[in-house]
Amino acid sequence: MKSLFLAAAATAALAAPAAAQTATDWTGFYAGGRIGYVSTPLNDKERVLFDNNLDGQFGDTVTTATGANAFSTGFCNGDPRSAISVEGCKSNHDGLNYAVHAGGDFQFGQIVVGGLVEYGRSKAESSVTAFSTTPANYYLSREMRGTLGARARIGVDVGGVLPYVTAGVVRAKVRSEFTTSNTANGFATRDGSGRRNGYRVGGGFEKRFGPLAIGALYLKTSVKDDDFRIDVTRGTAPATNPFVRINPNGTQFRRSDKRFDTHSADLTLSYRF
Repeated sequence: MKSLFLAAAATAALAAPAAAQTATDWTGFYAGGRIGYVSTPLNDKERVLFDNNLDGQFGDTVTTATGANAFSTGFCNGDPRSAISVEGCKSNHDGLNYAVHAGGDFQFGQIVVGGLVEYGRSKAESSVTAFSTTPANYYLSREMRGTLGARARIGVDVGGVLPYVTAGVVRAKVRSEFTTSNTANGFATRDGSGRRNGYRVGGGFEKRFGPLAIGALYLKTSVKDDDFRIDVTRGTAPATNPFVRINPNGTQFRRSDKRFDTHSADLTLSYRF
């Protein structure tokens, strides 16, 4: 997706030779929006990590009364289709992405520099599922909702076409959830929803049509998201239950991936004052 938009920007620049056209003045303020598609990358290496002695260190192996790995069935990236199989997990949920923005540019020669602020909404969800030998599944998901960001950008005017690169910071509202088919143990979640900080990088291009600028944009958004925890207690399970064998107070677990990444491809429209 990223290479597609970079190629599109390069094609647009080559299609409008500077020698044949009059340079456009990009200096000024603008406001507008973008709409497109957002996706989350599949991470086949992601796992659920366990802290079975509650020392704050994750990476322990949860074992049965015989010493066997209670999660030897494995993990999958996505939603579970059953309680017993890692095969055929549903993929992450991708969807609509849209935002409004306002900013300004300054042009000297053919170089254009500027910045903008933006607020957006999206429907991107990332999940991982662990499968125990009980059998049971343990499903952790997170969804990026509203985002507030600020980005700088720099580009080159080529006869009314502006290919550019952009980077900045973002604060995103992330909601995390947990479900399981295990009905014996007790489960409690903490820090499931909150605002996370991160960055954005990308590139695109715009084409001027009078006061309107129409274009396309690729953005990668990455926020730190490692606070979500699940506390597992004995519940109605026996004292030999894997989650309470090492520490009778239970086990805690979290996702192994500490960042939540999304990729978006949008069409942009701005009115330049």
